[in-house]
This record gives sequence, structure tokens and C-alpha cells, in this order.
Amino acid sequence: MPQLDQIASTYGSQIFWLLVTFGLIFFTVGLGMVPKIGATVEARDKRIADDLAAAQAARENATSTEEAYRARTEENRAEALKVTQAAKDKSARETEKKLAKADAALAEKTAAAEAQLRSAKDAALAEVEAVAVDAAQDMVAKLSGAKVTKAKAQKAVKAVLANG
Repeated sequence: MPQLDQIASTYGSQIFWLLVTFGLIFFTVGLGMVPKIGATVEARDKRIADDLAAAQAARENATSTEEAYRARTEENRAEALKVTQAAKDKSARETEKKLAKADAALAEKTAAAEAQLRSAKDAALAEVEAVAVDAAQDMVAKLSGAKVTKAKAQKAVKAVLANG
């Protein structure tokens, strides 16, 4: 087989050029490119570590700022509650004063209305009594034919009204 006979004659030169090629690749990649890649990786790792440290510092700063903000918010809320309570108390006092004045005015109006009602009631009762006296006189006159004096009729009506 002629294909296999060639291997022996070209075997030595192929190995030589294989070693030369691997040697060039080793020196080019191994000594030239790998240190640069390693330096880039180290720089990247350092940058990531620095960024993480900066992020941690920013987080701590944000946390302290948030705590200060919350403290101020609580102080403001407490102050607002004090102001609100003071306003409520003031409003309650003013409302009580207004209610007292209104109650006094209503009490005066109620007393006046009650007095007016009493006088109207008394007038109505007097009128009813007068009508009852006239009616009693007329009834006695029609029923028995006797004539009753106004004084006697008035006395009888008062007795009936007093006893109910």
C-alpha cells in the first residue's frame, strides 16, 4: 500500500513542524495572551469588589438616611397630633360656649313659650268655664224649667271641674 509507505518518509518532518507549531502557539498564547487575560480578569475582579464595596457604602448611607427620615417623620407626626389635639380642644371649648349660649337662649324662649301657653290655657279654661256656666244655666232651664243664677251655676261648674 503506497499510502502507508509515505508515512515513514514524512513522519519525521510532520513531527518537527507539529512541535514548532505547538511551540509557537504555546509562546504566543501561553506567554503573550494568558498574562494579559489574567490581568484583565484581576482588574475586573478588583472593579467588581470596588463596586460591591461602593454599593455597600451606599446601602449603609441610604439606611442611615432612611432612619433619619423616619425619625423626622415620627417627630412631625407627633407634633401634628399635638397641634390637632390642641385644635380639637379649642374647638370643643368654643362649641361648649356656643352651646351654653344657645341653651340659655332656648331656655329663655322655652320659658316665654311656657308662660304664653299657661296664659292661653288659663284663658281657654276661663272661656270653657264661662261657656259651661252658660250651658248649665240653659240646660237646667230647658230640663226643669227652673232658673239658676249665674253664681250658682258657676259654683257647680267649678266643683265639677275641680273633681274631674
